[in-house]
Amino acid sequence: FGSFDLTVFLVSPIYGKFMNKWGTKFINNAGIFTVSIMCILFGFLDHMDTTSLFIGFSFAIRIVEAMGNAAFVTSAFSIIAKEFPKNVGAAFATMETFFGLGLIVGPTVGGALYELGGYTLPFVSLGSVLLGAAIMTSCLLPSTGADATPESLDSRGQFSTALRIPSIILMCLALLSSSISIGFLQATLEPHLRPLNLSPFKLGLMFVLSGLMYALTTPCWGSLCDKLVPPGIITTLGTVVVIIAFILVGPMPFIPLETTLPLCIGSLIVHGVGLGAVFVSTFSGCHREVIANGFHDDLHTYGLVSGIWTSTFALGCFIGPSVGGVLLDLVGFKWASVFVAALHALVALSLGIFICFKGSGNEVLRTNVHDSLSQARDELHGLLSHVDGECDSTYGSARSSQKNLLSIS
Repeated sequence: FGSFDLTVFLVSPIYGKFMNKWGTKFINNAGIFTVSIMCILFGFLDHMDTTSLFIGFSFAIRIVEAMGNAAFVTSAFSIIAKEFPKNVGAAFATMETFFGLGLIVGPTVGGALYELGGYTLPFVSLGSVLLGAAIMTSCLLPSTGADATPESLDSRGQFSTALRIPSIILMCLALLSSSISIGFLQATLEPHLRPLNLSPFKLGLMFVLSGLMYALTTPCWGSLCDKLVPPGIITTLGTVVVIIAFILVGPMPFIPLETTLPLCIGSLIVHGVGLGAVFVSTFSGCHREVIANGFHDDLHTYGLVSGIWTSTFALGCFIGPSVGGVLLDLVGFKWASVFVAALHALVALSLGIFICFKGSGNEVLRTNVHDSLSQARDELHGLLSHVDGECDSTYGSARSSQKNLLSIS
C-alpha cells in the first residue's frame, strides 16, 4: 500500500510539468482508464498460485494504478483552476467534498460487495464504474490545453523556482504534516482502540468520522479562502485544530485523562475539521502565491501547482503509516501522537511568524491574480485607440482587423 503513495509522489510533478503539452483531457482520461483496468486486475490476485507471484503482481498493479491515479487527480485540479479562476478554493472544496464522501461510501459498499460476491466483486464493480467514467469524460470533457504555447514551454523549469518561494514551502509543510496525520491514524488507530473492545461495525465507523467531517466542512473553508480570509491564516488555524485533535485522541501521556470512546470520537471529528481547513487553503494559497510571484496565469501554472500539491500529499500519506508503525512499536500510541502534534506545532509556529513579518496575503486577496486578463483587455483598448488616432485611411483594413480582434476578446 505504501508503494502507491510513493509512486504518486514521484510522478505527479511530471504530469504537472507537461500538462499544457499533453492536454488535461488526455491525461485525465488516460488516468481514469488506467486505474479502472488495474482495479479490475487487482480483483483477480487471489488466483495467484504462489506467494512470490502474488506479491510481485500486487506491487506491479498498485504502481501502475498509482501512475493513473496521479494523472487524473493532477489534471482534475488543473481543470478546476482553469474553469473557476476566481473561485479556486470553493471549486477545490467541492471536489474534496466528494473525495470525503468516497472515503465514507468506499468501505461501506466494498464490505457489502465482499460479503455478497467474495474478493473479486468489489474490485470488478469499482473498476467497471471507473471505466464508465473514463468513457463519459472522453465524450463530455472539453479539450483544453492540448497544444503547448511558447510561453508555457519557457516555464518548464519553474518547478524548483516555485519550491523556493517561502510561502509555498510553508504551505507544503502544512500539507505534508496533515497528510502524515492521516496515514498515522490509518496505521495505528485500530491497535489503539482494541482495549475498548469495539465491534467491527463500530470500529469501521470510527475510521469514517474524519472523512465525514472533512466532507462537510470543506465547502465552508473554500468560501472563506475565496472571499473573506487569506489562505495562510486558514492554514495556520487548521494546523492548530489538528494539534488539538492529537492532544485528545491518545490522550497525550502527560494529560490526566483515560482513553474513552467519546474522547476518541470527539478528537476524530476535530481532526476532520482541521484537515479540511489545511487541504483547501494550501491548494488555494499555493495557486495564488505562484501567480503573485510572477508565474504565468495559464494552464501550465495550474498543472505545476496541482503537481506540487498532489506530490506533497502523497509523500505524507507514505511517511505517515511507515513512521507511525515504527513509533507505535517503539513508544506506543500516546507518545507517538506527541511526535505528530509537535510536527504540526512547528509548522503552525513557522506560519505564524511568517504571517507576522511578511503579511497574511491580504494584498493578494484584494487584487485577484486573475484580473490580469482584464488588465490585458484594457491595454488592448488603449492600444487600438492609439492606432485609430494615428493611422490614416491607407491602414483602414488593418484597423478593421484590430477592431475585430477587440470584439472577439
